[in-house]
Amino acid sequence: MMQYEFWFVVGSQFLYGTEVLDTVAARAAEMADKMNESGLLPYKLVYKDTIKTNAGISKIVKEANYADECAGIVAWCHTFSPSKMWINGLVHLQKPYCHFATQYNKTIPNDEIDMDFMNLNQAAHGDREHGFIAARLRMPRKVIAGYWRDEDVLKRLGDWMRPAVGAAFSKQLKVMRFGDNMREVAVTEGDKVEAQVKLGWQVNTWPVGKLVEVMNKVSAAEIDALMDYYKEKYVMATDDINSVRYQAQAEIAIKRMLDQEGCKAFSNTFEDLYGMKQLPGLATQDLMSQGYGYGGEGDWKTAAMTAILKAMSQGKASGTTFMEDYTYHLEKGNELSLGAHMLEICPSIAAEKARIEVHHLGIGEREEPARLVFEGRKGPAIAVSLVDMGGRLRLLCQDLECVKPIMDMPNLPVARVMWRAVPDLLTSIECWITAGGAHHTVLSYDVTAEQMRDWAQMMDIEFVHIHKDTTVESLEKDLFLFDLAWKFK
Repeated sequence: MMQYEFWFVVGSQFLYGTEVLDTVAARAAEMADKMNESGLLPYKLVYKDTIKTNAGISKIVKEANYADECAGIVAWCHTFSPSKMWINGLVHLQKPYCHFATQYNKTIPNDEIDMDFMNLNQAAHGDREHGFIAARLRMPRKVIAGYWRDEDVLKRLGDWMRPAVGAAFSKQLKVMRFGDNMREVAVTEGDKVEAQVKLGWQVNTWPVGKLVEVMNKVSAAEIDALMDYYKEKYVMATDDINSVRYQAQAEIAIKRMLDQEGCKAFSNTFEDLYGMKQLPGLATQDLMSQGYGYGGEGDWKTAAMTAILKAMSQGKASGTTFMEDYTYHLEKGNELSLGAHMLEICPSIAAEKARIEVHHLGIGEREEPARLVFEGRKGPAIAVSLVDMGGRLRLLCQDLECVKPIMDMPNLPVARVMWRAVPDLLTSIECWITAGGAHHTVLSYDVTAEQMRDWAQMMDIEFVHIHKDTTVESLEKDLFLFDLAWKFK
């Protein structure tokens, strides 16, 4: 991952004189330094300048747009910054934008406050002027209000930085498809041109035969090295070492192709394994644990979203994975959903050390593949799904509470997660289906619904959130209004 940073840009004007402007600049630099020292920001905040002219803001926006390391701008108006001077810059801004409504002093100094203090400390005044122009321009932005040294405020700013990095990552994302999507399936289809226009994704196909060629060039020594890694990272719970070695061979080849093409996500399908002995199971799972995105049955949208959420949650430890709602437990008062897939669930979400096992796979007509088997950890999570509505993209987000599976399921030889959906399972099912959500999702313990809302706003796509207060009736009303609004965007 690139070492992203965020630019701290402060608004003022020449009206106050050089002494005040020197004070503003010194304070802004101090604030950036101390916010970085707090340890609450996942990326560095860099003080760039105190803006006083139209030319000044236009220049810094141009620099931000072309600086690959800049993932967004955080703006604050220490004094009163006439916001007409910001127009030419803001209309050309191509990076995420946060309006940080704060002030240098935490409290009003009763004995010191005079007109000089008032002239210098006009954040309440300046932020309202600045807020108007962004509203007038219909700019997508995040507004965060609070004292800049308070932990909860810095945490919110840090939380916003993560979807901004996700947006930067998305704009450069390349997805490698091995084969097409599963035949006759609708929801995994989509407009790849629109996805590149809107989200930046380059989605292209490489033949499975090419993968087989690369696999055939993998050396025994390379496989041996990866096998040693498997034995250290996972529990080797099979005697079928040849199956595990085949997965290692596939992993090395897939990674080699991904890295050679600069791809951070991939998809494949059990309907196109020409020349392969097994469907990649363990290979896919271990690649996901390294940050690559994956989507089953040719689901390139979910593959890309898995990679993006992994990028957004870099440095966190609870896990993010490709997921699928498989079957329900409909016991009254204890309704649960079981999430799993044929093989490909990321071990980053495992509650305990994952086991390498080899079992029959009744699909794909190939050899029994090695895979990682484990239970997912307990805790709050979200599931997200990106669907193509024809004319626009819709991002669905469902709040979940993952639980320890209530049964052992000894004959289910796959990784599995169990959860309670909110507001309850049946309402969530009805809402998800009503909104057109896919059967494939990305499940994350590390990314929040607010961060996904921020990311969707940055990418200018529709966001639908199913949460504790959602009802079918309220969702239907929201979807009706969204349909009207997006027709005129």
